[in-house]
This record gives sequence, C-alpha cells and structure tokens, in this order.
Amino acid sequence: MAKAEKLLAKMRESPSNLRYEELYGICVELFGLPRTRGSSHAVFQVPWPGDPRVNIQEGRDGGCKTYRVKQVIAAIDKLQKMQTEEGDR
Repeated sequence: MAKAEKLLAKMRESPSNLRYEELYGICVELFGLPRTRGSSHAVFQVPWPGDPRVNIQEGRDGGCKTYRVKQVIAAIDKLQKMQTEEGDR
C-alpha cells in the first residue's frame, strides 16, 4: 500500500499533473475492477449508499481531468474514514 500512499500524496499535491493510468491503477487497488469501462471512462463501485460510484475520465493528452482526480481523492478520504470507524467498533 506504500505505492498507493505515495500516489495519493502526488494526487493531493498536484491533481492536474496525473496520468490516467496512475489514477486508474489506484482506483482498481482501492475499489476493485471497474463495473463499466468505456472508451475514455471507467466507473468504479464504492461501498456506501447514495451515489455509489466513482467515474474517471481520460483527457486528450493521456492525463486526467482535474475535477475527476479531486472526486477520487474525496472518495478515498470517505473510504478511509469508513474503515477507521469500523476499526473503532
């Protein structure tokens, strides 16, 4: 998980400077394989009710859309919070 932590730090530091493959890899590691994978989108299921998905999109240059990176960061934070609360029980 050290690789994921380094990548998460990179994502937080510079969300506009991330390659799609990096974002896709961390999503697979944390959320599992995508339930949908279209031409430039991959949709991942997340373990909470409501809007239970993370949708990432590849930019024209092979990078990531910045707002998608920020959405993934928010989902990771929520997942980590849920895991921490489960550990406290």
